[in-house]
Parts: sequence; structure tokens; C-alpha cells
Amino acid sequence: MRLHLNRSYYSAIALTLFTACPGALAQGDSAADENPSNPLSKSRNTDLRAQYFDLGDNSDRSTYNVEGATMLSSQLKFKYEARYWSTDVTGTREHGMEATSLKAIYFPKDRQLSDEWAVRPAIGLEWIYDFDNTDKGIGSGSDILSPFLGLAFAHSSGLSLVPLVQHFTEYSGNKVELTAFRLIGIQPLDSGYWLKLDAKVPVDWENDNAIPANAEFQFGRMFSPGLGGYADAFVGIGSDRPYDWGLGLGLRFVY
Repeated sequence: MRLHLNRSYYSAIALTLFTACPGALAQGDSAADENPSNPLSKSRNTDLRAQYFDLGDNSDRSTYNVEGATMLSSQLKFKYEARYWSTDVTGTREHGMEATSLKAIYFPKDRQLSDEWAVRPAIGLEWIYDFDNTDKGIGSGSDILSPFLGLAFAHSSGLSLVPLVQHFTEYSGNKVELTAFRLIGIQPLDSGYWLKLDAKVPVDWENDNAIPANAEFQFGRMFSPGLGGYADAFVGIGSDRPYDWGLGLGLRFVY
């Protein structure tokens, strides 16, 4: 049971961690041109996501997420997320809300580093509320406060690199002390397509410094300025991996 709960917890952290069109940042275009797959974009969107994870040990999990963001001002972004799980880690199929999170992100000032590169720094705080369904193998059983720092580097060629670091600590429930390091690489393609690689390396200080590393590959397309879709592939890395593999689909509305 401890292993299953840890896997649920690790995956929740992976899903709550944080694709700007790099040209928009570098050239100062409208925020509407930025891709919301980048957590440091200034986009306004709502995503509907369905994902399946093979957890190993003959167990699995399906998740259904609503994720969105809006700009409260030119420098302040508000993100929200709610997650529902279906899993059989306890031996029987269970369903329930896993967690909801609210996130505030402050952008001090975009800076042009050279003719080719620009950078957008960001600082923020995330609040994660757990619905206390750990008896069903769902969630971490912890309410969490999580500060983070990030930089979005944008190249005039279209390449974007986004390093992030985020620390998770509980203020109620099971003990949590985890620091997550993340690197996102994004490449926009012709005709509204994009590719994204999102590598996550969390260090769990409460569980013998376990490293439940994982990576996400995303391929998507904007069909119109307000509607897009994408497919995800997930892979767990190392002996502490939160899952073996996963697949997902997402539908995006941009405002």
C-alpha cells in the first residue's frame, strides 16, 4: 500500500508541475500568439485533458483534468486545475477527485538578451488542495503550498527553453518535502503544429531522496486561433519512476 500511495503522490506532483511561441516573446507580439503549453506564456485558455498511466504491478490510472489560465494584468497570471482519477491500485476500481490547484505567477519584465535571444523571468506560488481520497489510492493526502521560479528563453528561430524549479511542502496532512527540477523544450512547426519535450526530475527528501523522474512528449496543432488539440506520451525514468508509461489527449480553447 505504501508503494501505491507514493506512486499516486509522485504522479500528482508530476502533473501539477509546470509552449510559448518563442517568437512572440522575442519580438513582442500579442500574447494571443503564445502557446499555453508553456506555463510562462501570457495566454488565456482552458484545456480538457484525458490521460492513461500504466503504473506497473498490474495497476493503472486514468485521469481527467480541467486546466486553464488567464491574465489578471500584464504582469500577473492566474492558473487553475482540477483533477479526477480512476484507479485500481487498491485491488478494486476506485473513482474520485484527486486535487485542485490555484497558481499565481508574476512576470517582472521581459528582457532582450541579444538579437536572437529574449528571456521572461517568473516567480509564483501554487496552492494544492487534496480531496482526502487516499483510502481509494487517490492523491497524496496533503494540502500543499509550493513556491517556484522559472525562466522562459526564446530564440528568434522559434526554439524555446524553459527551466523551472519548484518546492512542495505540506501545511496539512501527510509530510511532504519535495523539490522538482524541470526543463521544457518547445519547437513550433508550420501550419500551427508544435512539438514539446518536458523533463521532470523531482527529489523527494522525505523518502530517502528518491528521484521519481519522468518525461512528457507532446505533439499538437492549433486548428484555428481559438481551438487546438494535442496528444501526449509519458515515460517514467529510473527505479523510482511514478509510472511505467502513459498516453493522453487534450482539447484546447484559447480566448
